[in-house]
Amino acid sequence: MTEIKNKKILSLILFFSIFALVAAYFIQYILGHQPCNLCLIERIPYFFAITIISLFFFLKNFEKTTLIALSIIFFVATLLSFYHLGIEQGFIKESLVCNLNNLDKILTAEELLKELQKKTVNCKNVTFKIMGFSLATINTIISLILSIIIFRNYLNYEKNK
Repeated sequence: MTEIKNKKILSLILFFSIFALVAAYFIQYILGHQPCNLCLIERIPYFFAITIISLFFFLKNFEKTTLIALSIIFFVATLLSFYHLGIEQGFIKESLVCNLNNLDKILTAEELLKELQKKTVNCKNVTFKIMGFSLATINTIISLILSIIIFRNYLNYEKNK
């Protein structure tokens, strides 16, 4: 029974992770809202979740390890999103993460002029909202909920066997 329940939960998380990435790319490429660097970084946990769950279904083993790994992944996703939310709300200062594009080169005067003409997205600026909430806010809430659900399943794994 527990194995079926955990597989259903893992299937739902896999579906949700794929949906979250498709939605992010839809907002970026179809609707034309450029993501900031933190937005791009916040996609990484979803890629990890898809990979780990896919490996689990392929190997059909290590269910308990998969649960704890996913719980950690979504907890880290919660921290990343909360950090981004803090920058958006102004209670955390922007860091170098928001300016990663400019760190790898020394600019000449012409390159600097070209760089200034580019439309760069600041981590503070919210370019897209759903029902009045920024994507960082939504991601914080969803990542926290997923982390808690997965961790509870991990803790109850032995009880339900």
